[in-house]
Amino acid sequence: MADPSNKSASKNPLFGAAVVKAVLRKRDGVAASSALYEGILRDLGVTDAQVEAYLSAHADEVEEAIRSHGRRGD
Repeated sequence: MADPSNKSASKNPLFGAAVVKAVLRKRDGVAASSALYEGILRDLGVTDAQVEAYLSAHADEVEEAIRSHGRRGD
């Protein structure tokens, strides 16, 4: 598998999956392991472990993307 972390944030599948996971974590009643999230991982060709590592390294960038799109997860 190609290293998805080498792409720009807007085209990086890990960035997209990290944004989805962060939003799902903030929403009441929606687990980050939901079928939606699992399907997104499958479609993007990334794993939850990769997304977690990306979130750890890029948490501020992911949160800024969520805020800039008006999707705070509140």
